Amino acid sequence: MQPAGGSKRVTITDVARSADVSTSAVSKVLRNAYGVSPAMRERVQTAMAELGYRPHAAARGMRGRTYTIGVLLASIRNAFYADLLDGVNAALRNTEYALFMGSSGSSEMEDQTKLIHAMVDRQMDGLILIAPAVPRAEVMGIAAEVPTVVIGHHDPSPAYDCVVNQDGTGVDLVVDHLVGLGHRDIAHVSHPTVRGSQWEQRPEHHVRAAYREAMARHGLTDLARVVHSGYSDEGGYRGAMELLTSARPPTAIFAGADVAATGVFRAAAELGLRIPGDLSLAGYNNTSVAALAPVSLTSVDQAGAMMGETAARLLLERIEKRRDRAVVTASTPHLVTRSSTAPPGA
Repeated sequence: MQPAGGSKRVTITDVARSADVSTSAVSKVLRNAYGVSPAMRERVQTAMAELGYRPHAAARGMRGRTYTIGVLLASIRNAFYADLLDGVNAALRNTEYALFMGSSGSSEMEDQTKLIHAMVDRQMDGLILIAPAVPRAEVMGIAAEVPTVVIGHHDPSPAYDCVVNQDGTGVDLVVDHLVGLGHRDIAHVSHPTVRGSQWEQRPEHHVRAAYREAMARHGLTDLARVVHSGYSDEGGYRGAMELLTSARPPTAIFAGADVAATGVFRAAAELGLRIPGDLSLAGYNNTSVAALAPVSLTSVDQAGAMMGETAARLLLERIEKRRDRAVVTASTPHLVTRSSTAPPGA
């Protein structure tokens, strides 16, 4: 099936004629607009495939939209970010939007601010910021101009949408599990506070507070210990070495991210400690790494893919002007127990 003229570029008029619908209907399908029936969407997409129709990105940009989404993350080494990106991609799969990822390689405000400004300068239609270190006032200013969703931070604003996890519930699951096994000396590896970022409710803040509250609930306040060594393999290693070479090594460590738990594994092996025989270890995120047989890490499942898919859906609603009210959504975590946790001395 070819449009008149054969070699000319296929237009939405050609697609509309082939699908026997109006050009406005084709436009709605391209924009993933509200009110398009599944049957009409299928007819239009079939016609586009048969005709080899490819939207002209530059022309669309001149009309005020580039159909691009920018995603900011601090590191590509954290497997949890991959879960989030899988969810974003799933939500965008049947749309005309393309995802562009920016990794700052650090939690430095300057590096992340530069990346966000680059996305805005390139006229991306919307931004998804994963636990940004960029000052909150900066994000609010950008979100006033560009539709934005923030993942991780529990700081709501009318300017942007928030997608978070019920971190308090997740931490309770970990601590209750370890205490139920018989552990009392349970230490926590956390992430250092980003100075000057203005975010008062970053995820690590919630996790640390919930950890101390859970320990207090079990009468273990005096045994609660937190090291702020970072959510990275190196951070987990340094935090574990500090704890495990102290005068009172813990019998269990709760790492605030699976990527930090891998560093704890490394430190334990270097010190000749067996997991879980000498040390129980629990993580947070339940990434694909946690499920690997040699790792078998007990971890809190945050439903990362669902969080990413939710963030993309909320962003498209803002871009398409289907909603102008800010939304905060919170996923409910559950604990996946594996062989990295056991009773003390097991």
